Amino acid sequence: MVSTAMFLLSGLLIGLMMGWSLQRGRFCINSAYREVLFQDYTMLRAYLLAVVVAMVGANLFEDMGWLMQSDGAGGMVAGELYRQAFVPWANIIGGYIFGMGIVLAGGCGSGILYRVGEGNLAYVLAVFAFFFGIVVTKFGFLKPVYDLTISQVVYVGEETIPTLYNVIGVNKWIVIAVLAAVMLYFVLQGKPFQKAKKGYSWSLVGLLIGVIAVLAFWASAYYGGRARGLSFTGPVREFFLAVLFSDSKVPAGESLSLLGVTFSWSSLYVFAVPIGAYLSGKLLKEVKVKVPPADELMKVMFGGFVMGIGAQIGGGCNIGHSLTGVSTLAVSSWVANAFIILGNWTMVYFMLIKPMKDMDV
Repeated sequence: MVSTAMFLLSGLLIGLMMGWSLQRGRFCINSAYREVLFQDYTMLRAYLLAVVVAMVGANLFEDMGWLMQSDGAGGMVAGELYRQAFVPWANIIGGYIFGMGIVLAGGCGSGILYRVGEGNLAYVLAVFAFFFGIVVTKFGFLKPVYDLTISQVVYVGEETIPTLYNVIGVNKWIVIAVLAAVMLYFVLQGKPFQKAKKGYSWSLVGLLIGVIAVLAFWASAYYGGRARGLSFTGPVREFFLAVLFSDSKVPAGESLSLLGVTFSWSSLYVFAVPIGAYLSGKLLKEVKVKVPPADELMKVMFGGFVMGIGAQIGGGCNIGHSLTGVSTLAVSSWVANAFIILGNWTMVYFMLIKPMKDMDV
């Protein structure tokens, strides 16, 4: 049986490491996608390095039988990576909406959380708005839209979740080798061994985020009941539900009741991310309470709300799909990630590129 202390400690430790690394490297997948349009590939290379590390590490853990989880009878059994089912309209529509939302909010799911630790009030509002967008979509007035988009699930054969390798019918490691080779070729064009002037270099933070993603797969299986890995949509919802209603609404095998409050393992690391970022930022002297102008607060808050809607419909956020899900080779996450990018680029065009072109005219 998994002890209460290790359930708590492992979740909090993963969150602290994640928050620390995000802040030290200014890592944000929104920036990775956005800056491509301005010919800056630095953060994209960090992101792709993280994907390669997570993809190789997570699948190796799965194939070696190292993702141990409870069998429900007091013992442990080797589990599998959690892969989301392919729901085409949900992944497409949700991914696109989420991609637009992260530009409005000025940060992705992980980006707004770690910036809370730096003291920016705008991102505190963005996190609350993110949660609000999630719950009104899953439980509130947008539920009919959510139910409609998730109604058509596509399987391979008899309810087998589509992955890149079982769709094309080749060995998983062939797909991983090809993807890793292409990504690493691009990554190595960016002089990855240069030191950063402050904090961590893009290559170091990419490596760390990838390693943390692999550790999260292992820890979420062993201590959290399922090899869920990193995500922010479900865990943010579960954290706030636990705080507000004393119940995170997850299965008994994936939760812990403490002082009458039922927490999921994943909600613990979400709680710890801003703390890790605060500790890192404090040492770098980058923590300062900031209150942006009202217009900026409203834009960021609205962006967080849009993010929440898109994330709930699409089945995940930039970390849940673009890092964790992509590393499992689930078709759902690759499709959702593609539309997150398209949504991001659409909003960047209308918010940044078009106004600059209009000024030139």
